[in-house]
Amino acid sequence: MPGRSIVVPVRDAVAPFSGNLCRRTGNAELNIEDLQTFVAVADAGGISAAARRLGVSKSIVSRRLFRVEAELGVQLLVRTTRGGALTEAGITFRDHAARASAEIDAARETILPTGELRGRLRVAMPLSFGPTHFAPVLAKMAQHHPQLHIHTSYSDRFVDLIAEGFDCAIRVGYLQDSNLIAKRVGPIYGRLVASPDYIKAHGSPETVEQLASHQALMQGTEAWQFMDGDKVVTVQPQGRFKADNALALAAAAAAGLGIAWLPDCITHEYVVSGALVPVMTRYPPPSAGAYVVRPPGQHPARKVRILIEMLIQYFAQNSDIWGLDRQNTNRSEPY
Repeated sequence: MPGRSIVVPVRDAVAPFSGNLCRRTGNAELNIEDLQTFVAVADAGGISAAARRLGVSKSIVSRRLFRVEAELGVQLLVRTTRGGALTEAGITFRDHAARASAEIDAARETILPTGELRGRLRVAMPLSFGPTHFAPVLAKMAQHHPQLHIHTSYSDRFVDLIAEGFDCAIRVGYLQDSNLIAKRVGPIYGRLVASPDYIKAHGSPETVEQLASHQALMQGTEAWQFMDGDKVVTVQPQGRFKADNALALAAAAAAGLGIAWLPDCITHEYVVSGALVPVMTRYPPPSAGAYVVRPPGQHPARKVRILIEMLIQYFAQNSDIWGLDRQNTNRSEPY
């Protein structure tokens, strides 16, 4: 339970330093919350970063770290102007502390009442989709689990889950290779769209080759892919307007600045209102996906598993927004 103390055998935890350490302290009594705070400091690279990650003040983190070092009788962290660096003892002890913390978390889950979650869940979500499409799922999760603290970061930048201390992230699109573990929670369908005014002024492309003569609205220098029967065709579009946010690209398309490749969940209301019109529909983009990704580990935490289940259910119940109701024989099957 929070605040309770556990006994960590120091002789096993920090073997290379066991000489002076064990003679001085024997088996140190460590508070589990202090132990978890040390792991957060080690992973975040300093006290300030760990305080932001844990949602507590720097003074609280400092006191917890001091208690761990005092119990063990060794310095675990060298304070620097940039944050902190682990000592040799700190490097050795960090892995043992992380495993002990994980075991305690797992033990807590097994004795909680059925279905109840507690603790903290840190989630990274895309700014383009998160507040409008995924935030309701987290709000519902918080309602069902009043003892669970949910901290969400909304950003379209690539978040380093391990370095920044997130339990998981939701990522949308085509998943890149990484050492993260990913669970697909639903397919994401997209299409090319343009405003009626743009089409009236510049025409509508009918083939992939004709895209070269049109203004493309892009996030950067990305390639666009389309299905031509069973074949995937890749093109490099060109355009003068770029934004790292899908909502901004949708607004630019509605203003008549060019053609955008966007997910249905972003363009849904625009298309229903007539502000945007699908173009080049004979060549649909391959279906992408929405994924919950987490740092590598043997088993996902129960709170992450429940979030995954809720997202899968949310996709199934909102098929019109995500484009699951659109049938097209040229479209690749969700994977």
